[in-house]
Amino acid sequence: MAKDSAQMITRFAPSPTGHLHLGHLYAALFARDLATKNGGRFLLRYEDIDITRVRDIYYTQIEEDLHWAGLEWESPALRQTSRVSIYRNALEKLKVLGVVYPCFCSRRDIQRELDNLTRAPHGSDGPLYPGTCKQLTPDEIVANISEGIEPSWRLDSVVAQKITGALTFTDSRLGKQRVNHSMLGDVVLSRKDIGTSYHIAVVVDDAFQNITDVTRGKDLLESTHIHRILQSLLGLPQPRYHHHDLVCDSQGKRLAKRDNALAIKQLRAEGITLTKLQQHIAEHSC
Repeated sequence: MAKDSAQMITRFAPSPTGHLHLGHLYAALFARDLATKNGGRFLLRYEDIDITRVRDIYYTQIEEDLHWAGLEWESPALRQTSRVSIYRNALEKLKVLGVVYPCFCSRRDIQRELDNLTRAPHGSDGPLYPGTCKQLTPDEIVANISEGIEPSWRLDSVVAQKITGALTFTDSRLGKQRVNHSMLGDVVLSRKDIGTSYHIAVVVDDAFQNITDVTRGKDLLESTHIHRILQSLLGLPQPRYHHHDLVCDSQGKRLAKRDNALAIKQLRAEGITLTKLQQHIAEHSC
């Protein structure tokens, strides 16, 4: 846990896969304001490991939007694409611990398995991985690899719990939370197409940047359970957490990047002021 006497460091970590919308603006302002009020530092980090969706233009557009909103950060912004080897090293540590296993399933394979179960395991966002590849023998794993099938790597949540024991994290609104190791089941920690995942990258980078306070939407609260497990397994420090409200549209649905009508770029072009946007955010938090 970050010590109270340490300088507070927060970060805003967008993915350059689309334009920023009002929800992103709220998240950025929340992180900046928390650091400013506590005499801390505010950083910008690009979560750009999903290179199949990243576009160069979005880096520039994100920074233009943030500057327009009066946000400044220490430069240069960290790019996760420059740290892929570091994430691989973290995955190797997890392999040595025996807390991950290879998964050769396609999405179709997983859905077929779920369809055959009378009671599929569920999380808040739907069915969890049914553990199809968890029972593979060493010979079966070698056979798959020899056929050129690239695996993803999944967390063995049962083994993880045995290693870490009981864990907690602290949220500024919810207080102390007990970690549920099975919250997201055997979640993917390394995608076969990019060699890592959001979960590994974010905890490794938060430690590297000495982030003391992680601010993000409450929709990511479940992911924090996974991140606390990884921090324990990898021997990384535990930050404080601030899971803030989201910004919703007129129907009460959380904003997404496909909501172009509420993209900051579009709203700026229409001449809407920052004050007006902040008022809109306040009225549409959910």
